[in-house]
Amino acid sequence: MGVWELLLVGLVILLGLCGVLVPGVPGTWLVWAAVLWWALEDPRPVAWFVLVGATVALFLSQVVRWALPPRRLRASGATPRMAVYAGVGAFLGFFLLPVLGAIPGFMGGIYLSERLRLGRHGEARAALRTAMRSGGWSVLAELFTCLLIAGAWLGAQLWG
Repeated sequence: MGVWELLLVGLVILLGLCGVLVPGVPGTWLVWAAVLWWALEDPRPVAWFVLVGATVALFLSQVVRWALPPRRLRASGATPRMAVYAGVGAFLGFFLLPVLGAIPGFMGGIYLSERLRLGRHGEARAALRTAMRSGGWSVLAELFTCLLIAGAWLGAQLWG
C-alpha cells in the first residue's frame, strides 16, 4: 500500500472519529470501512488481525450501547461546542495517558466546556452529570472503541 493510500485510510479513520461525535453520521462504520480497506490492500497478517479485532470491538461496543440508556443529548442541553471539547479531550487523553486516558479526557472536555459556559464549578459538575446520564456514556463507549481501533491501526503501521 502506498503512502497516499495510507494517508487516505488515516483521513477516513479521522473522519470516522469526528463522525462519532456528530449525530446521524456513521462514525463507527467509517472507521471499520477504513480498516477493511487497509486490510484488503495490505498482504500482512497483522492487517487481518487488526480487522478481526476491530470487528469484535465494534460488535461489543454495540452490545454495550444497547445496554445503556438511549441518547437524549440535545434534550440535556448538549451543544456542538461541548462535543468538540469532549472529542478533543478524549483524543488528547488517549495519547497522553495511553488508552485509558480517553475516559477522563472525554469527561474533562465536557466539564471544561460547561465551566466556560456556566462559570461555576458546581453548575459545571451538575451539567457534566446530566450530559453523561443523557447519553454521554453511549457516546464515550463508541468513541473509545473507535480510538482503540485507530490506535491499533496506527500501531500496526508504525511497528508492524
